[in-house]
Amino acid sequence: MRRSMLGRLAVAACSLSLLTAFAPSADAQGDGANGHHRSYKKVGYFTQWGIYGRDFQVQDLDANGSAGKLTHINYAFGNVSADGKCFTGNVPGEADAWADYSRPLDSANSVDGVADTWDQPLAGNFNQLRELKAKHPDLKALISLGGWSWSTHFSDAALTPASRKALVTSCIDLYIKGNLPQDGTRGGAGAAAGVFDGIDLDWEWPGSAGDADTKFRPEDKANFTALVKEFRTQLDALATSQKRKSKYELTAYVPTAAAKIDAGFDVRRIMRDFDFVNLQGYDFHVSGEATTAQQSALRARNDFSVDGTVEAWKRRGAPAHKLVVGMPFYGQGWTGVSGGGDGMGQPATGPAPATWAAGYEDYKELKKLADSGSYQVHRDRRGGHAWLFDGTTLWTYDDPQVLRAKTAYVREEGLGGAMFWSLDADTADGELITAVDRGLRGR
Repeated sequence: MRRSMLGRLAVAACSLSLLTAFAPSADAQGDGANGHHRSYKKVGYFTQWGIYGRDFQVQDLDANGSAGKLTHINYAFGNVSADGKCFTGNVPGEADAWADYSRPLDSANSVDGVADTWDQPLAGNFNQLRELKAKHPDLKALISLGGWSWSTHFSDAALTPASRKALVTSCIDLYIKGNLPQDGTRGGAGAAAGVFDGIDLDWEWPGSAGDADTKFRPEDKANFTALVKEFRTQLDALATSQKRKSKYELTAYVPTAAAKIDAGFDVRRIMRDFDFVNLQGYDFHVSGEATTAQQSALRARNDFSVDGTVEAWKRRGAPAHKLVVGMPFYGQGWTGVSGGGDGMGQPATGPAPATWAAGYEDYKELKKLADSGSYQVHRDRRGGHAWLFDGTTLWTYDDPQVLRAKTAYVREEGLGGAMFWSLDADTADGELITAVDRGLRGR
């Protein structure tokens, strides 16, 4: 997962009635191999920083109809400090309390159409999520912890039983209980209570390399398993103490590469405690590579693919209905492509120029290229992926046609649903999320 650019009740004394209340419903588990009559997960990541350059606000999800098609919003990201605790503040590159809960929204950018006042304890994105959930009562919001840039301290924080307990307690206190640090008139005890319905773990990656400064060690696999259990235990205990009608959800973003799965994930054990996991379904190849390639193929021979990722997790014991397929709302691009043909599998001189970061472009911008006539759309129908090529520059991406094939695959395989990174990359009218929603409905 990019940043600037992831159960079983554990309280031994729980009664049978609580076990029944917290058990997954038949609808959530699916209904037969084809997944008919299933309630699919539709999980979209909302980026904290998207409110700035992209000017993508929580209110836009309501205005473009996306909120009514989502089941979950994962808020990206929360950070873990060097002392192993969830934290926030106004620390450039590390935390942005201004975006999270301090920034006032005017009436035009507010979900409920009312401007924030100077003295309300909660403003910013968190308050807008609260308003969005009030308007869409079935929508859940989860705080996603880590990401590529902010997984730095996970390995240390998960190292011992005491450190795991301290980490989980701090995350629940900050995000689930909503006890925010005071930031002027904002924050305070319980200020964000009720905003988040659970936690999404996005540690990239336990037991194997991630970002340059992210520590990893062989013990991460066992420690990640224990950390997941600690989250499940504390979340369930809190739900019980609150007499909450539904449990707090626990999910994760997990990798495609078999080596990374085996290095960091005891699949059978962790899947007992996760409600579902979001599978990496993109970045199979990236623009930093010397040769153009697919980044998100549904199927591929001798290469990474969505189907290969699903099968890898299933072989290791993951139930199909708990596997949610990641789908990109962006493309990977190369320039200086030579060799002729359709450009795929050819040498390139480097990442393609783009709006925010070289080699990475939002779908809404790639759609403009496709519509301009200067690029030709190519498709590998058997592999289930598409790309744009103008003779020099190539972008590999998912468009509505590709997403229809992927949602059909989700239904055919009895999987849990679809996840997408990220909501701010879709068109103003929510073209991609509409394609996913219709596809999962079999339309």
